[in-house]
Parts: sequence; C-alpha cells; structure tokens
Amino acid sequence: MDGGADGAGQVEKESSSPPAETQSPIMDRNPSPPPDAADGAEDEDVDAIGDTVYSKHWLFSTLTHLIHMVTEHSEERCEGPMQLSDDEEEDLCRVWDMAMDKDVAGFLQEFKAADILLGVISKSRCPRLTEISVGILGNISCFPETCMTLSQNEDLGSVVLLLLGDTDPPTLLETSRLLLTCLSQKDVCSLWLQRIRQHTSVRSNLCFIMCSSTNTDLLEKVGELVDKLFDLDEELMKSWITAQPDEEQGDDGESHLEMTSCLLEAAKQLRSESPNGLEVYLHILQLLTTIDEGIQVFAASDGPGKSVWEFVCDVVCEDLCQPNDLPVVLHEQKSILVQALAVLQALYKCHDEWCSKSDRTTKKRAEQKKTGGGPAPPRQQVGLPLIGSILRVCQYQNECKDGSANKEDEKDEHLETVAEITAEFLADLFIHIQKDTVADLVKKVYLTEKTCLAAAATLLPKFKNSFQHLQTVLSEADPQLADVIRTQCPV
Repeated sequence: MDGGADGAGQVEKESSSPPAETQSPIMDRNPSPPPDAADGAEDEDVDAIGDTVYSKHWLFSTLTHLIHMVTEHSEERCEGPMQLSDDEEEDLCRVWDMAMDKDVAGFLQEFKAADILLGVISKSRCPRLTEISVGILGNISCFPETCMTLSQNEDLGSVVLLLLGDTDPPTLLETSRLLLTCLSQKDVCSLWLQRIRQHTSVRSNLCFIMCSSTNTDLLEKVGELVDKLFDLDEELMKSWITAQPDEEQGDDGESHLEMTSCLLEAAKQLRSESPNGLEVYLHILQLLTTIDEGIQVFAASDGPGKSVWEFVCDVVCEDLCQPNDLPVVLHEQKSILVQALAVLQALYKCHDEWCSKSDRTTKKRAEQKKTGGGPAPPRQQVGLPLIGSILRVCQYQNECKDGSANKEDEKDEHLETVAEITAEFLADLFIHIQKDTVADLVKKVYLTEKTCLAAAATLLPKFKNSFQHLQTVLSEADPQLADVIRTQCPV
C-alpha cells in the first residue's frame, strides 16, 4: 500500500514537551538537572542516571510524592478536580522533559514508572496531570526497549485507548502522539493494531474528534494517527469506512459517525490553518480510493464522494498554482498536489454516479439527440477552473524543466509523480471533451497556445488518442489555434 504522507516506512520517534509556559527556560538543550544533582555532591556519580547529570533520588522523590498526592486526593473523595501547585507542575514537567533522554527512559522503566503513571491516570481528576502523565509515557515510548515493555502492559494499553474519549484537547493530543509513536515501532505495532481492532470505541472517538474539534495541533496529530493505521492495516481501513451506524451503536444507543465525512470536516478545518495537516487528510482520502470499498462509498449517490470532490477541486483551483504564481511554486506545492490530484483522478471515475437517475436520463437523451443517436459520454464534464488548473500545472512543469539548471530536479520523485498523475487525469478529461467546453476554455483564457503546447508535452506520446481528440474538437472551436498546435505538435 502507498506510504504515509512522509513515507510509512519511516519510523516516527516523536518526543513531546510541556507547553511553552511550563518548559525549562532554555529549550535548545536538555533540561536543567534537578536541584539535588546540581550541588556537586561527592556521591553525584552514584546518584546520576546513566551518563546524565539527572538525580535518581530527585526523580524517585518526585514520583513518590506524585503517588501520595493522587492517593490522598482519591481517598479524601474531594469534590471538584485536583489542582497541582506551581512547584508540583514544574517538577512533573521537568520529568516530562527528562524522559526524552534514553538513560532516563530506561531508569523510569526499571522504576516501574509505567505502572505508576497508569495508576495516576486512572485516579486523576486533574486534566493537566493526565496530560503530563501521558506525555511522559509518550517520551518513554520513543525508544524500542522501553516501548516494548510499555506496550506489553495490557492494562496500560486499554487505558490509553479509552483516553481517546477524553474531553481535554491537550490530553487527546498526547494520547494520539503516544499511539502514533508506538505504531511506528515495528516490534510493537502489531500488538497495538490488535488492541485497536478490538476496541470499537477508537473509531468512533477519532471520528468525533475529527468532526468537532477546532484544535489545529490535535486534528493534525489525529490525522497522522489515522493515516498510519490505514497504511498499516488495509482490513482495518475497510471495516472503518464501511461500518454502518447500527453496527457500532454504543451503550447509550448513540449512532457513530461516518468516517469519510469526518475526514472531510477535519480537512476543511485545517485548510487555512495547516497545509501539512491538510496534506495528511488528503493522503488518507487518497488511500481510500485504492480499495474497492472506498470507491463504492465515494460513488454512492447519497455518499460523501461529491462533497469530497467539490472540496478538493476548490483546494486545487483556489489554493494551488495560481495564475500569478511563479512556476517555482510547483516545487513548494508538489507534495500536496500529488495527494489532491490523485484523489480527484480517482473520484472522476465516480463523477457521473452522483447525478440522480433522472438527471442522467435527461443528459443522455439530450446528448443522443445532439449526436444523432450516438452514445453519450460516460462521464459528465467537470468545471472549467479545474481543467484550467491542471493545464497550468502542465505549463509550470514544462517551464520548470526548461529553466532548471540542476538535472537532479528532473529526478525529483514528487515532481515525477505529479507529472504522471497530471498526464493520466488530463487524458481522462480530454478523451471525451466537447466542443462547447473547449470553446469556453479558450474564451476564459484557460486554453492558450502556451497551455496547449504544455498539454501536448504532457500527453504525448503515451496518451496520443486524448490529444488527437482535443485537436479535433479544437479545430471546430478555434481553427486558428488548432492550426498553430498542429504545426508545432504534429501527431
């Protein structure tokens, strides 16, 4: 299956840090050592964790205090959420920072920190404490050995998945980051996939986040998590996008949300806020088009396919490769263009299915009358701006290639993929293009001598029939332009 937006084979080891206001003052190095380790005591080497200057005693004391604090609050059955003092929060954030170090992560493993933090999370009535605890676990999981030990804890695995139903965005962010890190570790990813398959609440919770959250960081991380899951497990992807509400009703009888529509809502939210996040969601949609089940969902007349088509068309036509852009912008947008054009090319095959039966019948009769009883084109014509945008991409490809002094640019995999998808999509569009559409393209200055030549360079020699059909229709719509193209691009 196609890789993730940045390559599924690349193992992600992403450490997290406390929010800026609670981080150590200098964040371009490891955090400052705890106070006990900074006094230069004679037994510092004995107290140090591995090769670091971090104090075992300080860390032990901090975690012990944490246990007592949570236990005491639980036993007293205090009303309202538990509050951390400034000093307590600062110490815990220091542990969060320290857990980025491999030696510290190993020491925390020996100290059974996973069990301690599991107990804290289970009893915590403080969102900030839960967030920090999950963040520490996320940093511990960045290293294969500690990730293996953590992942084998069944109780911890269940609690982490249940946390996806939490209402606190920072906790959800750290939970998603922890899961993504574990799924990126080849030795434990199958274990987590098995758990996720068994916990049907994971799907519904992720859908709810995607369709309701406005938190950019959370939506982006959840998108990366879903992208990783779908890339690793095609069967999981199939089951999640085909699940019917009555198959996944919760105990409260509430129907779960449709996956593809939730993906679309998240993509809309990220469109103006996070190009990287938008690209991730476009890649998920592209993954869905690689399986029959996904195409069936998109092709359904009452399904989300038409909405996805309209949104991605708008992104391509309004956000990418605009007329006033320099051709070099193609390099900057090549990655997201790959995803967007791949989705549109796949959905174009569903385009005619979105019309109602009566609409299709009307169009067919009109076309048969127009052509003297011949068959109607199998697909509807798409909007002029989309065709114009694709022609512009072709033009930029040619200009970048002609103006490139660096031959390595011609071997850029993303640019090559953009070229391949553009050629295939343009061939699909032009093989059935009609005279009126071509005339409108010329009138709107989408189809010019420059873009015609770019289209020829894109389509020939592989898609000769599509280019010949364009020439034929262009001869009727604009004979003068057709003669110029025929002279410069003889087929």
